[in-house]
Amino acid sequence: MTTPVPAYTTRAHAGRASGASRVARIVVQSAALAGMWVVADFAVRMFHLPVPGGVVGLVVLLALLFCGGIAPRWIKAGADWLLSDMLLFFIPAAVAAVQYGGLFREDGWRLALVVVGGTLMVMIAVAFAVEQAARLERRLALRRVMVARHAART
Repeated sequence: MTTPVPAYTTRAHAGRASGASRVARIVVQSAALAGMWVVADFAVRMFHLPVPGGVVGLVVLLALLFCGGIAPRWIKAGADWLLSDMLLFFIPAAVAAVQYGGLFREDGWRLALVVVGGTLMVMIAVAFAVEQAARLERRLALRRVMVARHAART
């Protein structure tokens, strides 16, 4: 005769198993993304390309995602984890900025002007791109409506 196992114990065990598999999936996917970066960085050094390895890796990843070579679900958990902890990757830059206090005291206003100007240019470019995409989407929707009306009349 077997004793019944309470439902809450199996759910707790299942939660630990799924948590461990989630962590493993994040580790594997993050390692795959890092591996792509290493390969891209190697290619940049090998071919003396004038762009960083990270940029080449992102372009290759984007191309693989668009052509179906990589399914988004294969890298989603790792990418989500990396993006959620992105601030940690900027800590070394902040520490380096503190070391150059004299530079910021002397040329801080110029650096601030460049940062503000660059931010404004990016905001304007994004606003323009979004506006153009919205106009294109409206034109395509209007064209679909006109084609549907024409097909209904004939």
